[in-house]
Amino acid sequence: MLRPSLRLIVLIFTFVVVGFVSDTLQVVNDFSLKNIDSKMVSLKNYKDAKGFIIVFTCNHCPFAKLYPERLNQLNLKYKALGVPLIAISSTDTIMYADDTYPKMVKKAKKEKFNFPYLFDGDQSVAKNFSAQKTPHAYVVWKENGKWVVKYDGAIDDNGNDPEKVSKHYVADAVDSLLKNKTVAIRQTKSIGCQILFRK
Repeated sequence: MLRPSLRLIVLIFTFVVVGFVSDTLQVVNDFSLKNIDSKMVSLKNYKDAKGFIIVFTCNHCPFAKLYPERLNQLNLKYKALGVPLIAISSTDTIMYADDTYPKMVKKAKKEKFNFPYLFDGDQSVAKNFSAQKTPHAYVVWKENGKWVVKYDGAIDDNGNDPEKVSKHYVADAVDSLLKNKTVAIRQTKSIGCQILFRK
């Protein structure tokens, strides 16, 4: 049992740590990238959006190939609630020819993407977000005119089998934000193929 003075110190320390974490939430910039329909897409195009699910993905990565249907489901559910999903491919196309823009268009049509699939040719948007893997998911929320990252990491905890997912990290984060609650799990480790940045 902690003495009263020690309990006070622990409480103060906890408050400071929590306060520090909340003050260091990442703010990301808007962008303008070409969609698979050749139109340019920016966050500002969605004037009524409360936030976004932004997923860095690609064509070639075996792990990313497990998620298109789940991305469709997330967009179908949350776009109607003011939180659309946007996918972005930032892979080095010199190294991975499967990730070139024409092949992105083919993949989106074949798999019937119901969300924008944007081409980050110079990789600047991935660098802005500090994206690491494909897929790497972010939940961003509009606060005081800025886009604040509220969650980043894995989409869920089972890439191989959707039926065995026990932690829906992205969905849980969006559900909390829609209820004006704090996101319980703000970061997880994204699992997939490394995004290699050209020098």
